[in-house]
Amino acid sequence: MAKMRCGVAAVEALRAAGVTKVFGLMGSSTLEVYDALYDARDMEYIGVRHENCGMHMADAYGRVTQTPGLFMCGQAGPGSANMVLGLAQAKMAYSPVVAITGLPSTEHMGRDAFQEIDQNTLFLPVTKRVMTVPRPERIPEFILEAFRIANAGRRGPVVVNIPRDFFNHDIDVEIPKSVPALTAPAADRATLEKIKQLILAAKAPVIHAGAGIKWGRATDSLVKLAEKLQIPITNSAGHADVAPVDHPLYAGGVGPRGNPVASTLTREADLILALGTRLGFNTTFYKHDDISKTAKIVQVDIDPVALGRHFPVELGIAADAGAVAEGLAEIMEPVAADKAPWKARNEKFSKDRQQLWQSRAASGASTAKPLHPDVIYSELRKVAPRDAIFTLDAGTTGFQATDQLPCYTAPSLLTPLDCGMVGFSYAAGLGAKTAAPQRTVISLQGDGGFGMTMGEMMTAVMHNINSIAIVMDNGTWGSEIAYQRDFYNKRYIGAHVHSPRYDEVMKLCGGNGWFVTEAGGTAAAVRQAMAGGKPAVIHVKVDPEAVISFRKDALKKRN
Repeated sequence: MAKMRCGVAAVEALRAAGVTKVFGLMGSSTLEVYDALYDARDMEYIGVRHENCGMHMADAYGRVTQTPGLFMCGQAGPGSANMVLGLAQAKMAYSPVVAITGLPSTEHMGRDAFQEIDQNTLFLPVTKRVMTVPRPERIPEFILEAFRIANAGRRGPVVVNIPRDFFNHDIDVEIPKSVPALTAPAADRATLEKIKQLILAAKAPVIHAGAGIKWGRATDSLVKLAEKLQIPITNSAGHADVAPVDHPLYAGGVGPRGNPVASTLTREADLILALGTRLGFNTTFYKHDDISKTAKIVQVDIDPVALGRHFPVELGIAADAGAVAEGLAEIMEPVAADKAPWKARNEKFSKDRQQLWQSRAASGASTAKPLHPDVIYSELRKVAPRDAIFTLDAGTTGFQATDQLPCYTAPSLLTPLDCGMVGFSYAAGLGAKTAAPQRTVISLQGDGGFGMTMGEMMTAVMHNINSIAIVMDNGTWGSEIAYQRDFYNKRYIGAHVHSPRYDEVMKLCGGNGWFVTEAGGTAAAVRQAMAGGKPAVIHVKVDPEAVISFRKDALKKRN
């Protein structure tokens, strides 16, 4: 046991949890922790301009490192409330995040005191767990428990509320040196044999992979299984980085956010091996439009609740998807490409895949102005390093980009996923770059979404976080104006956006900026940005007509 101030004890608990980066926005409720961080030379503090953006940074950091990202919220009440959307985003993406925030003093609680909000109720719907520390000496215990819960099973965000007067205490406490590593369950041999027999009985099997493959860093196992059996790989929405985009067996995304080649595979499959995916809304709309009604589904997910939830399954396995892929690869006999029972299907798939990428190359070669988004994606495929990380917003920009980016090494694509949030990409890019400073990080978003988070340009400059933001300026809220065009007879209201030259704003902040209006300009700017050694913004003028309606299921044509 050692006697220490509560703020020091909190930092010692963070150290035991392995924390080296702290995203935060300071305030008086947790100043004791901030004061202790002053002496924590092994922890880098990154101060943000808005709590919501700080949560996105912690979210992306957690996805890249596989350990919970930490956000230190300095202020009870309004500061804490600003975290809500970021917490919702992390919950719906199953990202491991820990947020530590203050509460009013215990003597003031329940009196409608200054900055008093019922934070427990506020956070419950948008977190995996909300924890309120009941006594000063339990602060380290609760912090360590938060990190354990955030990264256990299906991951998610955890909030620790600490009354501000608790930090006035000195406590006797023993803090463990580290948090034990967690291991995910694997399928037993008998279960693997059942899957094997189902595969061998199939005529048109498909491997459909999702986030579980990424969390397990199991791309190699996935590809080994696909190659051994000559089975094509498709991916769920937002997870185009489950396999290298140039692998001949990789088809891409299924559903409205994917492409017709991959969707045809799952639509015509007689067996779908769903590895680490819930078969959720953005991939399936919970319909059989792109998922065969007659296919046998073998679903593997870390969460038993996900198994068979949206589609009936032949076999449901609560296990680590990567471990199952590796186990199957070990027990399956290799199938030669020219001897596979599904050879004819594969030949058609290969031809369709080639034609898809040829059409994308043709669209990406356009020199028309303003630029089509495909031109930007095509140029990124030429210049981005093989280990680049891309972040996206929701909306039409993300909708068009998710299946076109050069993703090779998981994790290399971070998106809002089911939260569908505009304003995620830039802050997420800063978190990803903090987690992996050796990798190029490129954030794509529209001019509207970037405007929501432009204050974090100063965070990037102040902390020398050299991500590259590409702002695709079409002067609109792209998805909404597409709906007004396609469903509301072009009765445009509220859908246009006026933005400054964000490249010039970044220069004023102390970073680098480029303005692009012609084909070839994006590639040239990215090359210069990668060599520039500063946070960068590339402002690209994009065709306002190149927008797509996504939610056709929710809207009806009007006469």
